[in-house]
Amino acid sequence: MNTQKQNANMNLSLPISLGIFLAIVTLVHFFYQGVVRPIASATIAAQGAASTTNIWVILKDVEQQVCISLGLFCLILMAYKYYRITFHEEPLFTTDYLAAIDKNQKINVENVINELEESKYSQNSSMQTWIDCLRRYKNTQNVQHASEAIRDSVESLADQLESGNSLIRYFIWAIPSIGFIGTVRGIGAALAKAEEAVAGDISGMVDKLGVAFNSTLVSLFVSIVLMYVLHMLNNRQDQMVIKTRKNCETHLLTRLHN
Repeated sequence: MNTQKQNANMNLSLPISLGIFLAIVTLVHFFYQGVVRPIASATIAAQGAASTTNIWVILKDVEQQVCISLGLFCLILMAYKYYRITFHEEPLFTTDYLAAIDKNQKINVENVINELEESKYSQNSSMQTWIDCLRRYKNTQNVQHASEAIRDSVESLADQLESGNSLIRYFIWAIPSIGFIGTVRGIGAALAKAEEAVAGDISGMVDKLGVAFNSTLVSLFVSIVLMYVLHMLNNRQDQMVIKTRKNCETHLLTRLHN
């Protein structure tokens, strides 16, 4: 299906996505091992319980590492989609592909379809909607049917764009869950230190409670940032669908009526 091909262009391929994911996981792991955890350990050793508000201490645990890795991966996926819309789709939103044909001249639908299909932009949503509309008009010689083809095409495009964000939405849902796992793990570990706390040594319990609260704090913060970026991306995708429909109705249907 044409819209499926176009949607594939809006998403990174599976091998590339997997490669980026593994690269992010590796880089974040090295950063944690070489920077975050050594600084956090030195801070805890120097400040004791007072170090709980230090940013390196807040970030040091494995749950925070996983949340940050997934968050960076989601940001790259959304950045690619934003790039595709801005530099590959948006310039064609308002393009009149019939501008070279005199307005008083009858359109040769077959020739126009062939020219659009041979274009290097043939998989862009705007041009693909034009092609679908012209094909319907060629087969039916009915402008109303061509208008319905536009509606069907942009609705399919909207559905494809929405489904293309499903992996991102899953990770945004999963990140707070990972934070809650850290909370449960931290509270369980803190309870195991209860006897030491009763004996007067609260450092172990404070450290484990820090795991519990810090993992939730970091995961919720990452999730909030990702939700905002996804909201902005959805707005751009909605605008792409709306402008694609308006472009086709304004420049193509008007000519077909003539």
